[in-house]
Amino acid sequence: METTTKKNLREPIVCVLGHVDHGKTTLLDDIRGTTVAKKEAGGITQKIGATEIDKNTLDSNIKNYFKNINISIPGLLFIDTPGHVAFANMRAMGGALADIAILVIDINEGLKPQTLESIDVLKKYKTPFIIAANKIDLIPYFISTKNTSFKETLKKQREEYVNALDDKLYKIINDLYVKGVSSDRYDRITDFTKSFAIVPVSAKLNIGVPDILMVLTGLAQRFLEDHIQFENKSTRGSVIEIKKEESLGTTLDTILYQGTLHKGDKIALNTSSGPAVTRVKAILATGKKGVEEKDSARAAAGIRILLTDKVDAISGTSIIAIKGGNTDAAFKELISESKPDIKLSENGITIKAEAIGSLEAIAYEMEQNKINVREAQIGDITKKDIINVSTLNNPLDRVIVGFNVNITGDAKEALLSNDVKAISGNVIYSMLDDLNKWLEFRKNEIEEQKKNSRPVPAKLIIMPDYIFRAAKPVIVGIKVISGRVKVGDKLINAKNKYAGTIKSMRDGDVNKQYADRGSELSCAIEGVTLNRQIFADEDLYVDVPENVIKEIKDQPMEPDVKETMEELIKIKRKDEQFWGF
Repeated sequence: METTTKKNLREPIVCVLGHVDHGKTTLLDDIRGTTVAKKEAGGITQKIGATEIDKNTLDSNIKNYFKNINISIPGLLFIDTPGHVAFANMRAMGGALADIAILVIDINEGLKPQTLESIDVLKKYKTPFIIAANKIDLIPYFISTKNTSFKETLKKQREEYVNALDDKLYKIINDLYVKGVSSDRYDRITDFTKSFAIVPVSAKLNIGVPDILMVLTGLAQRFLEDHIQFENKSTRGSVIEIKKEESLGTTLDTILYQGTLHKGDKIALNTSSGPAVTRVKAILATGKKGVEEKDSARAAAGIRILLTDKVDAISGTSIIAIKGGNTDAAFKELISESKPDIKLSENGITIKAEAIGSLEAIAYEMEQNKINVREAQIGDITKKDIINVSTLNNPLDRVIVGFNVNITGDAKEALLSNDVKAISGNVIYSMLDDLNKWLEFRKNEIEEQKKNSRPVPAKLIIMPDYIFRAAKPVIVGIKVISGRVKVGDKLINAKNKYAGTIKSMRDGDVNKQYADRGSELSCAIEGVTLNRQIFADEDLYVDVPENVIKEIKDQPMEPDVKETMEELIKIKRKDEQFWGF
């Protein structure tokens, strides 16, 4: 068995995060010497992979430019992460899988929505990070160079460029400070415990990679040694992607972060039906000749695991090697891991996602935006979800936000006949924007419905030349003098006596639900008899409840409505002195 010594270290695991198109994948291409970005649709990352930069590669890249660095770590393991949500899905015993991260920011665009979301997630998981300020080649006065360090690039630049670069950096430094992140250019920092390092780079021209590797190595060796001690007492990994291939069956792309995994090992993992045990049929890893089968793999490593059994594994699950036959402890850990750490409210929206980390990341963003979450689940949006949400009392709760999940066919049908909104997508900030727009629209719609349903100050008269029926109900022509009269409104006269209820209104052959000032139309009034309780040419008022008057009396309103409201208050105060106060 391998013993744990102070220098028996594993590779620190590095994740790359940042806003879309700020250069995450291109920077990783520089680091690992591949051309993945050019092959992907629209230049945006489509897959998750892992690449090891071994100690020799680190040594040759760093020492060409930085002479006084002694490298004690065995290398760095980079995970190509399409955004911060995938970062959150990569879990290690309840925390984040990554030991350290690179936050990529376009130096010319600055902080964008996904940059801020990335910072939030890094803070949530307490993951240290450095900042790659990308696209420095687009700053004016740049003298072109490539395949070198930032340190060497800066020596070749004119003063005008150096000043322009500093201006851009100071803008980012200030914006980060506002977000609670103290930072500076890496070569200007004296205490790395107090400031986050910014490394200016050009991923396009392969400038700054030696600086990034040097800073990552230095920080790992200085601050992460205890965290990255190699331990062989318990073997654990995190499944970052599940693939189903005809020739191989189900395979698990896994980051092994602790111990050693062997072919034939028994492992526990989470499935759609709960924790299960299976065996490792084969281990594939990237070698000198491409993908090669291995008898074993040692942390930290990116590997592909083939299973002996058909299990419906969940992306983001841990794998735990089982020694002996007892699975109790492993199952207990997996069950605990499968419960999302999300604060739920009695009222709020419903969120769904493809994995626990995604669910937690979305819930965290909702919390930051003061949006309550009532329910959080893994899986597609189904008809059952639509039906359940449609029964909620608050219309603002009748919305489901789904990240990286599908809306099933019967759910789409159910949406057509239920007052429910479904928002789905794969970019949190745009989904959040859609949600906020919908909530604002729905609030305005509810307020408008409220206005249309509640009585408002209004006055009308019965036109003496248009008397059609005197009772059961009274049918007459009316003229609206002020405000809006609605079907269902109760009426009073100037003596505060009941003057009937509006049963219906017609303008020619058209039924009307309401009529505004100046309207003349026929009206059915029930509960009274003409020339007994009500009379032609008499002012009749909509009987507005006191609580409504209190709510609206200080709000802006049309002069005629305000005048009618004041008349109504005077009428009411004849019987009740402080009515409406």
